[in-house]
Amino acid sequence: MKLHQLRYLHEVAHQNLNITNAAEALYTSQPGVSKQIQLFEEEIGLQIFQRTGKRLTGITEPGEQILTLAAKVIRDVENIKRVADEFGNVETGTFTIATTHTQARYKLPAAVKSFMSNYPKVKLNIHQGNPLQVAEQVASGEADIGIATESISSFESLLCLPCYQWNRCVVVPKDHPLLTDGVLTLEKLASYPLITYDFAFTGGTLVSKIFSDAGLSPNVVLTAIDADVIKTYVALGLGVGLLANMAYDSERDAHLVKIDASHLFPDSTTYLGVRKDAFLRSYMYGFIELIAPHFNRAAVNAALKVSS
Repeated sequence: MKLHQLRYLHEVAHQNLNITNAAEALYTSQPGVSKQIQLFEEEIGLQIFQRTGKRLTGITEPGEQILTLAAKVIRDVENIKRVADEFGNVETGTFTIATTHTQARYKLPAAVKSFMSNYPKVKLNIHQGNPLQVAEQVASGEADIGIATESISSFESLLCLPCYQWNRCVVVPKDHPLLTDGVLTLEKLASYPLITYDFAFTGGTLVSKIFSDAGLSPNVVLTAIDADVIKTYVALGLGVGLLANMAYDSERDAHLVKIDASHLFPDSTTYLGVRKDAFLRSYMYGFIELIAPHFNRAAVNAALKVSS
């Protein structure tokens, strides 16, 4: 049993059983991956994957358990490398943040600028996605830290630290009827075509619950993960935009009018998530404190200890 075989198993599962894609991600050949998986299965006397001919079609019951253990071994090896780097190459490394467009565009820039000034030799990557994708990237190890709202806090493998709270606003063109129709209500909002985030009305999210509890079914005509896209289509007159307050810039968005909607919805909390079993480099603690000053290194370590 060899470490690279566990990596191959893990990557094949991660690539939805596509050996070609796994081989490309691992910078090796497809036959090489297939051969190592076969040798591993022969050594332990169990099939990891179900097959139809040469094609992988599923994961066996023992395979599920072995893949879970393989993922843990790979994470532990990554942590060992991080420990070595922490004490051998203190100022260098790679740091990947997964977050939503709104956080990346409107909340993170100041922290990112300070981070790059404080740690100039660290390579910083920012991946964008919806909250579920952000959580999955951190859980799988593709990202070191995730910053998002709602879905991320439901992942058992992640420690989620509350960063800050925010609420919502409605944006409309300057001649929109809502501007002269008195106080904004859910009923009024539901009577217009609505443009909002693609995750706002999936599952049991806060926004969808508020409308549902009021017996309303809003007419969502367009969704996007990008707040700037939402505002673009609002400007074209295609609907009313519902987005985070932080996503409205009074100068950049002067062609639109902002209507506060915080009285319609409870505050939402943005969380910063890390894997509970991850070894955090010093610069990662540094970034966490930049985005959430109430979580210094000692506070993060205390939270990790409680969660483990």
